[in-house]
Amino acid sequence: MRPYRIMLADDHVLVRKGIRRILQEQVDLTVVGEAGDGLELLELLQGDTPDLVILDISMPRLRGLEATKKIKELHPQVKVLILTMHRDQEYLTRAMSDGADGYILKEDADLSLYSAIETIRRGQTFISPILSS
Repeated sequence: MRPYRIMLADDHVLVRKGIRRILQEQVDLTVVGEAGDGLELLELLQGDTPDLVILDISMPRLRGLEATKKIKELHPQVKVLILTMHRDQEYLTRAMSDGADGYILKEDADLSLYSAIETIRRGQTFISPILSS
């Protein structure tokens, strides 16, 4: 099976590097790019189309929800996993209506990131266990 190609977008470099390091532990996952905001992410997507984008909601220039909507318009085959600190039901509802394939809380990611990716990879929707209960 070919590696599942992932692009990361978060305005905190430390968060991106940490996620990259975690994902590189899996032989079937590869990080193909990183962006610090939504506009930079859309620029990266012009040159390379990953299987999955993992992005934060709170980013400068173009926020994650707006970026999700734009990604789905321009690259409908690209899956989107929102990785955020926002527990608010309103954010979850908006992310899903904008086309996100998953929504995971950063506080839950250490235990659920791989299962979120695998669930989305199988064509299903993933919602953080903390929020789905």
